[in-house]
Amino acid sequence: MLRLTCFLLSIFTFISLSWAEPEAADKKSAPPEKEGGKDKDKEADKPKPLAESKHSITINGQKLDYTVKTGLMPLKDAEGKTTADIFYIAYTKDASSDLTKRPLTFSFNGGPGSSSVWMHLGLLGPRRVKLKEDGSPVPPPYELVDNEYSLLDETDIVFIDPVGTGYSRAAKPEEAKKFFGVNEDSQSVAEFIRLYVTKNSRWTSPKFLIGESYGTTRAAALSGELSKRHRMNLNGIMLVSTVLNFQTIRDGDGNDLPHTLFLPSFTAVAWHHHKLPEDLQKLPLPEVLKQAEAFAMGDYNQALMLGFSLNGDKRKYILAQMARYTGLSVAYLDRADLRPSLQRFSVELLRDKDLQVGRFDGRYTGHVRDRLTESSEGDPSADAVFSAFASTFNQYVRSELKYEEDKPYEIIASVGPWNWGADNEFVNVAETLANSMTSNPFLKIHISSGYTDLATPYLATRYTFDHLSIAPELRKNLTLDDYTAGHMMYLNLPDLKKQKVDLAKFIHMASGQ
Repeated sequence: MLRLTCFLLSIFTFISLSWAEPEAADKKSAPPEKEGGKDKDKEADKPKPLAESKHSITINGQKLDYTVKTGLMPLKDAEGKTTADIFYIAYTKDASSDLTKRPLTFSFNGGPGSSSVWMHLGLLGPRRVKLKEDGSPVPPPYELVDNEYSLLDETDIVFIDPVGTGYSRAAKPEEAKKFFGVNEDSQSVAEFIRLYVTKNSRWTSPKFLIGESYGTTRAAALSGELSKRHRMNLNGIMLVSTVLNFQTIRDGDGNDLPHTLFLPSFTAVAWHHHKLPEDLQKLPLPEVLKQAEAFAMGDYNQALMLGFSLNGDKRKYILAQMARYTGLSVAYLDRADLRPSLQRFSVELLRDKDLQVGRFDGRYTGHVRDRLTESSEGDPSADAVFSAFASTFNQYVRSELKYEEDKPYEIIASVGPWNWGADNEFVNVAETLANSMTSNPFLKIHISSGYTDLATPYLATRYTFDHLSIAPELRKNLTLDDYTAGHMMYLNLPDLKKQKVDLAKFIHMASGQ
């Protein structure tokens, strides 16, 4: 009976629509837009308009005219349905007649979960956040100034916000997790790069990647994904504050390697805050670090390997040397069993002043609320600049780039749980980079490290590249440059000037100019 009733109702509906006026029938046959319906899917698959604006800047005494395109690039599945929109800002030099000679650089930051704002408004782009010369914060309101050290005179630059960061979103929020992982992330960013290169006819341009922090992990993974999946070889990769092998920075659970590799960075921070013995404080920082490195890789490393069998005079000697190079007391280091963690070092170094030092940059300090705390309460180096970057970007993208969007720009987003790969293993994309350098012997790598970086310490980076499994002939393709500041070394104006020169030289060399 139920089936008969439904059948009669359908016949009645069909007859009614057939006898209706044509205009009315057309209106009735168009169902209302529903959440998740076909019409919404079609709307999501429409091309997203780009905002375009024209600007100029003077770099090295030369006026440079450039165009900025700002907007979303849809990623699509095999059926042509949009799976995500990736937000990007593309800077291109005007009057570049021969694109086969004009380099193209794709830039992204780390996290995972960070937008591309840091290198955009700190290092590479034509506008940068105004801070004090050493990178110290200024009070709000914040402002942008022309960045005369921008790399735009050397290369076109595309800033990419991976899915979940900035304005980039998965088409269906519940499917965002499909983009959250080492491999998943590199695949989606590689697809964006392929689309951008294709749509803008840049396949024959010299191509570069630049990543910071986890962005260096992404860059190494991308070198393999772009080469193997899309047959796109790169000219160069610029790594800023590098982590490729996570065993070098994650201590605990029987992994003593980070203790060895962090110690010289502790030395750099202690030197900056005048916590080292007078004879060391009188020396230039690079000379002090040479001594700290020799101790860390020699006697200290051996002592950690001995474990509980280290005792007597040998242990006393190691403790005394550790105190000399870290600024911490022998008694504290003894209680820490020669293994002070980053979180504890951060609050112990300046405990007499009730201050903690920054993780991204140990030059920065901040007050602690609990003067007895045994672990860092935050990161003063992040607190010092995050609001300045967020405020200026949100103003810049609307007022100067003419891109209007009401949803929040996720400067730092939650993109968990992140798929790090196999359980009980440290992520190590150094092998991917080694394979890329082997298959493409023209690939050049530039590595920027900051002495006071306590997130990705410079000696950990050196260790990674000293153990990179490539032919001896390929080691000439590696360039390492050190800077006096921390994770975002470019916030320190002297380092920004040096880094511009270093990166410009690298791009010229790697692109054959």
